Amino acid sequence: MKKAISVLSGGLDCTVATSTFAKDYEIHAITFNYGQKSFKRELKASREICDKMNWTHEVIDLPWLSKISTSSLNTSEEIPEVSSNDLDDIEKSMKTASSVWVPARNTVFTSIALSYAESIGAEIIIVGWDAEEAATFPDNSKEFLENFNKLIEAGSPDNIKIEAPAIDLNKEEIVKLGADVGAPMELSYSCYKGTEKHCGVCESCMRRKRAFEKAKIKDLSEYEI
Repeated sequence: MKKAISVLSGGLDCTVATSTFAKDYEIHAITFNYGQKSFKRELKASREICDKMNWTHEVIDLPWLSKISTSSLNTSEEIPEVSSNDLDDIEKSMKTASSVWVPARNTVFTSIALSYAESIGAEIIIVGWDAEEAATFPDNSKEFLENFNKLIEAGSPDNIKIEAPAIDLNKEEIVKLGADVGAPMELSYSCYKGTEKHCGVCESCMRRKRAFEKAKIKDLSEYEI
């Protein structure tokens, strides 16, 4: 069977994205530890997803990234809490994005994934980048995807392509896609804070809750609020 590398944080987007290729590819998932507050829960989610889907799984530690980061995701800085009305306020969302931005995170993750893809002969790298997050995170955008694929074409001897099936989708559409492909969304974890249950008030939790509500699909996640 053809091989694929999945950049899997255990979150909703990457879980759905990877599941779309599960029938046609042997999935090798990698989860990064860059000192994020949510790592333990991300690891638990990723392992449970991989166990259920029969994907291989490996953790890659990046201690240096946590040392240079000023993000609220992996420092003592408090993670912003938002209301549902804030989600479509681009100014407020940009402020939140600035707080949780980790320097060149997706560039680093995808470059490492490319190394793994070359080493095992994988044909694709699966990522969960999507249109809703691209509004505030440039490394989730279609432009970023297209340019990274051009970089691989120019710099890799192998025919490897990044696949981002959610690149044109918002969160509601991602949930619907997940239901269609049988993604184990109930095992995924999206919270920035790393609490056992989703905190329910960080921006990632709020977008997750809204997505299931709009999609009219039961959300089996547990929230503190």
